Amino acid sequence: MSGKILLVEDSEDDITLTLRALKKKNIANEVVIVRDGVEALDKLFGRNGENLVKPALILLDLKLPKLDGLEVLKEIRKNEKTKGYSVVVLTTSNQEEDIVKSYSLGANSYIRKPVDFAQFTEAVGQLGLYWLVLNEPNPVINE
Repeated sequence: MSGKILLVEDSEDDITLTLRALKKKNIANEVVIVRDGVEALDKLFGRNGENLVKPALILLDLKLPKLDGLEVLKEIRKNEKTKGYSVVVLTTSNQEEDIVKSYSLGANSYIRKPVDFAQFTEAVGQLGLYWLVLNEPNPVINE
């Protein structure tokens, strides 16, 4: 699939690991990286001079500067143009409260980042296979 991946992540190490994992699993989709919640919304809504991004998949960390991932998810779901986007929360948090809030706000999936690189690579590979290859995207939002 040719859709873009929007990676919303502030940790340089996690960005590097995610990119390496995608490459290792032969997921060649373009990855747009943003490092805070405000920048994510700017990209998704084309605000503040940012080029509008219509991603096939959003990988969203919860612990972000400026605006946390739950607030980003809330904004995505309440906007008519972005509410159908596939959003996978990819975070180190295993707090039940974060899991419940993520799903209640409309996350499509919640994945806790494994600490081990091999496990992380496998998890990202499975994400890519499902969301970018097997899943049928909503044709209305991927025009």
